[in-house]
Parts: sequence; structure tokens; C-alpha cells
Amino acid sequence: MNATFSGPTLELPAQLKRGLQAGHPWIYRDHVPRGFQAASGTWVKVRAGGYAGFALWDETSKIALRLFSERGVPDADWVRERVAAALALRRSLLDDQTSAYRLLYGEGDGIPGLTVDVYGAFAVIITYADSLETLVPWVVRALTELLKLHGVVRRARVRDGEPPRLEVLHGRLPPRDLIIAEHGLRMQVDLFLGQKTGLFLDHRANRRFLGELCAGKRVLNLFSYTGAFSLYAARAGATSVTSVDISQPAARAARANFALNGLDPEQHEFLAEDVFEFLERTRQAGTSYDVVICDPPSFANSREQQKNALRAYVSVNSSGLRVLEPNGIYAAASCTAQVSSEAFRGVLAEAAVNAKRRLQVFHDAGHAPDHPIFVGHPEGRYLKFVVARALPIA
Repeated sequence: MNATFSGPTLELPAQLKRGLQAGHPWIYRDHVPRGFQAASGTWVKVRAGGYAGFALWDETSKIALRLFSERGVPDADWVRERVAAALALRRSLLDDQTSAYRLLYGEGDGIPGLTVDVYGAFAVIITYADSLETLVPWVVRALTELLKLHGVVRRARVRDGEPPRLEVLHGRLPPRDLIIAEHGLRMQVDLFLGQKTGLFLDHRANRRFLGELCAGKRVLNLFSYTGAFSLYAARAGATSVTSVDISQPAARAARANFALNGLDPEQHEFLAEDVFEFLERTRQAGTSYDVVICDPPSFANSREQQKNALRAYVSVNSSGLRVLEPNGIYAAASCTAQVSSEAFRGVLAEAAVNAKRRLQVFHDAGHAPDHPIFVGHPEGRYLKFVVARALPIA
């Protein structure tokens, strides 16, 4: 770490001091003095009411500055220390039957704006701002020194509507049919075109918890993607699992994952269909399930979309509850960062009223332990996962 600093220094509003001291790593553009200019990736010293720290400047991101250290400008050794500390935590949390996990969770591991997911012998890096390019070579070096990897790749940032693209940073590309392990289950993941980096790693603990409640039950998994929740339910002894996702490739992948684990796909359903249309058709047919899982994609990418997201959550959860047996188990999730835990519980309360049910929550969780957050950065807790009994009106 560099002991001396000759770069630019910015004086920020003094009221930011408490938040920065508590570990909040973001400084938005409207808090930066007007007229300041620098290239993305420039290290900047910031001061706020006696607080001092070192941040990366970004020209285009809504987050103008991301804070990394109070001691000095980070270097390759500093990054290696952060990666090593993150790896030590994961090794203490994960069992030897799990080979896919989040190694670096950006802000939660002290490297804001950058994540690393490990899938067996491959690591996938994602950066969320141009400024992070400064750190990528150091992260790659740390990964190759600390882990036995066949390849380190990056999900390149592309424009909306364009397919994801993998860029090799070390070693070689992963195979298209890469298979990972999760609590003893085997899953094929597509690191090239899959959602997130290939698998929703943040739900790992939630899948395990819910799966154990599905023995002997008829299970409906909405927005099922490649069937991870469905796999846990079937392994636990669910009598039937219906997986619904609008993507035909996702439905095929879910079926393949069942076969990969010795679970007969013919005993279950894999439907490529719009979830809202499926739920309406199911309600009209009078079909119901003992367990319903509703884990939709994010309905908002900005604060301006929050109201529409809340309405969408109310609609889909109302419909999901209407096809649930009385006293059945309802699992609802939201990955929309703009919807708080309190707002999401409000959504579920409204949906329960619409469906003429009373929701008795007995499990309220977030993302898996390999997604740590600092107490001073509550925005890091984006995932909400609620499991409840849907009781009839008393």
C-alpha cells in the first residue's frame, strides 16, 4: 500500500462523516464538488468532517466514488489480503459437497463494485463500473495465487438486449456443460449465457431450508430457471414438482438437472410458459399445491421503477396464494434492491388479503452466508426470502 499520496483531494459535506466511518463505501455524484474532473480509475483522497479515506473515481457511474481504505491507496498486496480474507471466510462456511460459491461480494468484502463467483475450477469476475478496471489485474493475480483454477473469466458489460460475453483473463474458457456441486446435488451451469453468472448462488441456503419442508408434498416452483429449488424439493421426497419458467432453454436445463441427479424427470413437470398466464389457467382449473415457491426476477432497476415493482409483486403473489392449499407453505422472494424488507412484507400482506388468506411467517431470511454485508451498508442486503403458512380466514 502506498504510504504517500500525490493525487487529488476532495472535501465532501461534513454530514457524510458518520456514514463513511460506519463503513458505507458509496459517494454519489451530487455530493462531489462541482467542476471536479478526472479519468475513471483515478485514486482520490476524500475528506468529510475529519474523516479521510481513499476512493476510486468514476466518470459515468451514479456512484462517483467508491471507498476502499482509510490507510492508503490500495495496491496488489492490499487486494491479495482482501481476497485471502474472503476465501478464509468461505472455507469456514461451506461444506466439501459445494463447489460453487461467491468468493468476493463487492462492498461486503471491502472491494466495492466487483464480485467474483467460483464454479469448481473456474472463477467469474463482474465489475460494475469502469473505474474497477484498475483493480482487475490484481484480483486475477490473487485468485491464481490462492486457488487452483483452470480459468478466470469476466462477464463483459454489454448494452441492454445484448447477450452476455465471456472474456478470458487467465487460463481458458469453461466448458459449456460445466457441472458443479451444491450440498451434494449436481447442477449443470452455463457460464456463457446463464442468469447472474450462471446460477443464483445467493439462494443456496434458502434452497436447502425449503427443500426439507417438501417431503410428501405437491410443489409448484414459479420462475424456476434451471430448477435448483425444484431439485431440493424432489430430493427431499416431494410427490410431484411442477417447474414453470418462460424460457424454453431453462425448462430443458431443469429437466436435465433432474436426470443428472438420478431423479426421474417423467414424474415431474417442466413447463416453458408465462407464469402469470399459467397461474390464471391453474386457478380456473381448480388445481392447487401444498408448497408454492415464487422467486421472480427483479421488477425494478431504479428507484423510479419502485411503484411498478411493488404492484407486480402484489399481483404475482396474490395469484400464487390462490393456487395454494389451505395451510400450505408459501415461499416468496424478492431480489429487487429498491424494495426494502418492510415494503416486501407489506406486499405479502396485501397479497394475502387479495387471496383471502392469513400469512403466518416462520422463516425470514436473505442471501447465503457467502454474501456478507457490513452493518454500515444496508443496501448490500438486496435479497428477501419469506416462508409462511397460508392459513384460512379464522
